[in-house]
Amino acid sequence: MIYWNLLEANMDLEIRDHFLIGAKQQLSPNSSDRINERDISLLIIHNISLPPGVFGTRYVDQLFCNNLDPKIHPYFEKISKLRVSAHLLISRAGDVTQYVAFNRKAWHAGDSIFKGRKNCNEFSIGIELEGTDHEAFTDMQYETLICVTKAIFKNYPLINQDRVQGHSDIAPGRKTDPGPYFEWQKYFDGLEEVLNSKSK
Repeated sequence: MIYWNLLEANMDLEIRDHFLIGAKQQLSPNSSDRINERDISLLIIHNISLPPGVFGTRYVDQLFCNNLDPKIHPYFEKISKLRVSAHLLISRAGDVTQYVAFNRKAWHAGDSIFKGRKNCNEFSIGIELEGTDHEAFTDMQYETLICVTKAIFKNYPLINQDRVQGHSDIAPGRKTDPGPYFEWQKYFDGLEEVLNSKSK
């Protein structure tokens, strides 16, 4: 049985062969090989909802899989031809969907820079939270994100707290997500145990 909500399944999160065990898989064609699979060293947090501000639809799946119908909503006319993806999406209920294997490059960051290094897609993992810049994220999203991040830290040890960024941090002036309602301190407090263990 596949459990999309990993916390409800009472599972210790595990990454095997670059896939999060128990997550729903909806593979996107919008990915490419990394230059160096050992150089996965950045985690980027985003938000998304389609249409904007509407939750619980399948339109993110459709966007990432290149089959979003532009006739369904006026906003879709603007974005239906975009070729984008992320590694993971965490829904409002804490469900997890994986679109791209972690060892592959998802197309999520766009024009970006981190500590002088451009093209963050090349060395990052991208996680989308279902949400907007204008309202709070759910407790289930934080709980799932924390557990997923712990698994990522374990499997990709070049990523640490200093190398967890918002999309707005690596694309300033161009992007605003995850937005002012994302509680970074709440997120990092939940990671405290694993961060302390990594520093010993």
